[in-house]
Amino acid sequence: MRVILKQDVKKVGKKGDIVNVADGYARNFLIARGLAVAETKKSLEILGEQKAEEAAEEARKEAAARETAAKMEKMILNFNVKSGAEGRVFGSVSTKQIVQELEKQGIKVDKRKILDTAPIQSLGITKVRMELYRNVIAEIRVRLIGSEG
Repeated sequence: MRVILKQDVKKVGKKGDIVNVADGYARNFLIARGLAVAETKKSLEILGEQKAEEAAEEARKEAAARETAAKMEKMILNFNVKSGAEGRVFGSVSTKQIVQELEKQGIKVDKRKILDTAPIQSLGITKVRMELYRNVIAEIRVRLIGSEG
């Protein structure tokens, strides 16, 4: 029997897949527990509509991420750090501090999305890359300004 999965089912398939399973397994397990529906013209139409909605949502999220990336390309985040006489930095700027500064600017980013995870320990401008969405990578400039002390 061919069924359309409503949820991911281990060793059978993922949500939205059309799979061929034994009649008893389909009726007594998958359909009975609400994990799948029988393949009919109506269920195929509904599946097509759901996939179209998901594709539109994906496109909307990607467009929003690209817009945010364009805004971030123009930004420079400034951090004041203590430094020695020769420009040597005491401490560093971490991904957590970068995320907090971005939130002050109105941009919400998960710190795990930052690709360059090493703490910044040099004065001047450093470019930091972060993945905002699948295949959307933004590059932001971080400036460390030293103050002797």
